[in-house]
Amino acid sequence: MIYLDHAAGTPVSDRVLKAMKPYFTEEFFNPSAAYLPAKRVSADYEAAKGVIAHTIGAKAHDLVMTAGATEANNLAFSTVALDGTCLYLATEHDSVRKVAEKHDGASIAVDKNGRILLDDLKAKITDETMLISVALANNELGTIQPLSEIAAIIRKVRLDRLSRGIKQPLYLHSDASQALNLLNVNVARLGVDLLTLNAAKIYGPKGVGCLYVSHDVKLSPLFVGGGQEGGLRSGTENVPGVIGFAKAVEDTAAHLNGNRKKYAQWKQILLSELQGYELVNKKHSLDNFVVLCYNGIDAERLIFLLEEKGVYVSTGAACAASKGEKSHVLSAIGLSDSEIAGSLRLTLGETNTKEQIHEAARLINEAVESERRRCA
Repeated sequence: MIYLDHAAGTPVSDRVLKAMKPYFTEEFFNPSAAYLPAKRVSADYEAAKGVIAHTIGAKAHDLVMTAGATEANNLAFSTVALDGTCLYLATEHDSVRKVAEKHDGASIAVDKNGRILLDDLKAKITDETMLISVALANNELGTIQPLSEIAAIIRKVRLDRLSRGIKQPLYLHSDASQALNLLNVNVARLGVDLLTLNAAKIYGPKGVGCLYVSHDVKLSPLFVGGGQEGGLRSGTENVPGVIGFAKAVEDTAAHLNGNRKKYAQWKQILLSELQGYELVNKKHSLDNFVVLCYNGIDAERLIFLLEEKGVYVSTGAACAASKGEKSHVLSAIGLSDSEIAGSLRLTLGETNTKEQIHEAARLINEAVESERRRCA
């Protein structure tokens, strides 16, 4: 198997699985219980939160643990009150886009590489805008956004509001699910008020994520119950999941620079050996993302041909592809329907080897040539 869809999901690493295992068995206690073994588990849980928080320059109490990035993104939008509006990037994941639309949010335009148009952002901020959501790295293109520049614009807006006696807050949220594996993520440096992280993209367990929340941001819980996570995420804590998340974060941070270099090299191998494509994400992209367009060819057929040869790729976000929907991300950057239909997303990761990259290029070329002959 040559797996080239790491943006959709990664396997749980052996180190992560080993760290999690005791909390499924002998350390199974509910952290909210009063006896000593449960208190030890509670301490381990908080320590794991501290590891995750430290990686992004935060404290454990700044994090709300969730059942993945979708819940974290939805929780972030609870900041938008009845009298507030929101903005979101046109290329955002559906877990941001759809909740923003519920709040009558307006989208911010992007250029042909999926990079935010800052002038469009400035033009769309009003005195009612409470939340702006821009992913640090896009899940279909890998495009890295200039969050510090966006944060600088927001700071100017806040000062202007203050000078005019307007008390409406303005927050910056970013979904960094795809970024933690390849970028140094620091909340102060980025200038964000809210940040989403996802264990499933960094060789941690699925169904585990968190939301960083700055101390001055007010959120409303999506559901109520026992009052865990500071009353913002009721429910018995997922101790094994958070322990695994912390170990995955720790390992990712330790190998960040090495992985960057490795994926950049493999990306260049693919681009030099693949034939007959147009590169979609030409600038400002994560090193492990390669998005290709084979105009005039049905990418869905390519996926099936490649699967028969043991090569796994995608046409974009797994949740959109499974429903047969046209990618709103590729539409937003100006691709035609024909170009969208012929687009493939390859995302490299720890299951790959250099030899696999060469072999994948050969097999993709064969599949494309086979489809071109069929169409002719």
